[in-house]
Amino acid sequence: MPSDSRAKSEVIVQGISASQGIAYGPIFVYLRSDVEVPTYTVDPTKRMEEIARFEQALVLTRQQISKIQDEVEKNLGADEARIFDAHLMVLEDQALIGETIREFEATSRNIETCFNQISSRYIKAFDQIDDEYLRERAGDIRDVAQRVLQNLLGQSANNLSKLADKRIIVANDVTPSDSASIDRSQALAIVTDTGSKTSHAVIVARSMRIPAVVGVRNLTTRVQDGDWAIVDGYDGTVIINPSEQTLFRYGQIRLQKKGFEDRLMEANRQPAVTLDGVAVTLMANIEKVDEVALVKEYFASGVGLFRTEYLYLNSARIPSEQEQFIAYKTVVAALAPAPVIIRTLDLGGDKPMAGNPTLFPKEDNPFMGFRAIRFCLEHPEIFKDQLRAILLASVHGTIRLMYPMISGSEELDRANAVLAECKEELCARGQPFDEKMAIGSMIEIPSAAATADILARQCDFFSIGTNDLIQYLLAIDRVNDRIAHLYEPSHPAVIRTLKHIVDEARRAKISVGVCGEMAGDPVFVPLLLGLGVDSLSMTPPLLPAVKYLIRAMTMADARALAAEALTLSSPKEIYARCEAFYRARMKLE
Repeated sequence: MPSDSRAKSEVIVQGISASQGIAYGPIFVYLRSDVEVPTYTVDPTKRMEEIARFEQALVLTRQQISKIQDEVEKNLGADEARIFDAHLMVLEDQALIGETIREFEATSRNIETCFNQISSRYIKAFDQIDDEYLRERAGDIRDVAQRVLQNLLGQSANNLSKLADKRIIVANDVTPSDSASIDRSQALAIVTDTGSKTSHAVIVARSMRIPAVVGVRNLTTRVQDGDWAIVDGYDGTVIINPSEQTLFRYGQIRLQKKGFEDRLMEANRQPAVTLDGVAVTLMANIEKVDEVALVKEYFASGVGLFRTEYLYLNSARIPSEQEQFIAYKTVVAALAPAPVIIRTLDLGGDKPMAGNPTLFPKEDNPFMGFRAIRFCLEHPEIFKDQLRAILLASVHGTIRLMYPMISGSEELDRANAVLAECKEELCARGQPFDEKMAIGSMIEIPSAAATADILARQCDFFSIGTNDLIQYLLAIDRVNDRIAHLYEPSHPAVIRTLKHIVDEARRAKISVGVCGEMAGDPVFVPLLLGLGVDSLSMTPPLLPAVKYLIRAMTMADARALAAEALTLSSPKEIYARCEAFYRARMKLE
């Protein structure tokens, strides 16, 4: 390390932990800027040439992305290469292409300007989606759009293929194309100003087994090429110009973390059984078909939540019954006989389809608006296409179907009536389906929780969506920075509501699981199990820590923790008890 770096003051900045590990080395600042698009009027006699130029740029972009995809598959594997399927889909999106050409024909402005305007509209629509994973898909469109514009303007793209030496990459953002070009032998870690745990930079960093920290605001403006840093991918910390004491401390931490991680992965290969012999069902939340590989890699006992929105949001058009059937069948057949719980479409409000703005009128409060089951019941043909596809896939494995955003028994009755119609239609076609397919409801609205006894009579199972349930119960918008600190899973109202739901499910002799963020947080896992929850479903990489904890505790102790939590009046007290329970069994004290 150069001597002048040692003279600089140590600076610690906090981001979001995205890919685990610890790295130390010099920084390379990678700044990516948008293409500057000129605007001019095209001569009427050159209109066909302008459209042909656009089509050629699309073809060239498709060729470039296909080449990148091939290289990624060769270097990182097939799963990572599938990142670029979404990019190729953007280039095939007839709504995006058609709107660009119509804008050109209506205005006679150059095709770059028209394409930039239309693609920006799509990007804005995705940026406004609340769901973190789906919001990141705006990056797919942005990345492809920039590449198309570069090809239209004859510009070459920046990339990270030639790092001068081993470096920590610090960037305002890292697109999929950037990620694919990273020199794997030289990249020590990735740190970005923006992004989330679901960004493509994170996916690639995990594949490369290097640390990543995202959401470190304005870091690119605070560091320079050659500054030295520690990147802690466990805690989401970046330390600029670390002192000798810090370097020594992190050397010890690195060894401890590696040993702890090895213990977690070893435990993950074992059954999820408590010390007093109680088996716990641990399942995975997935968004896409290709995440089946993660379900298997982390030894999940099936899928507890298959979000189906991506089929609709990756395209400007409604997917057909056949397209949906293929997706569901692929997942279900690959995991059979393990169960797959498919959540019907949770679209609308905060998750509009970019190419269908008329289906989703702008709302002042989309979280409580026209979404999920409400949207589906108002658009029965869209709903029925999905239900028939799920029914058809049910003969290829074990499917459990559940409805989101159910507020009461009338909505559940209406949804089941539509499902019955779909069954009759498939019978008339002579197409088989699982007539005993389990039907359940997500409990994520306070009214559903309060009437859990009524809903339980109409369901085979409950799945508690803690994210929305807590948000609605406490009147806290969890994405509002000003009040996000009030979003408390340990609030007595939350604990008592969870207990009520579980008790009513028990009385009705139906199972109850949790698929929200609480299920993947080891601090709250003993509390949930102690309250009587049957299964937990989470993002696959969270499974090892949860399974390790389960194997280190007794269910009797978890029940005692839950009983005590129900007597406490302060969220902080409840959290402190849960954290102490967790730390003692994870050997963190």
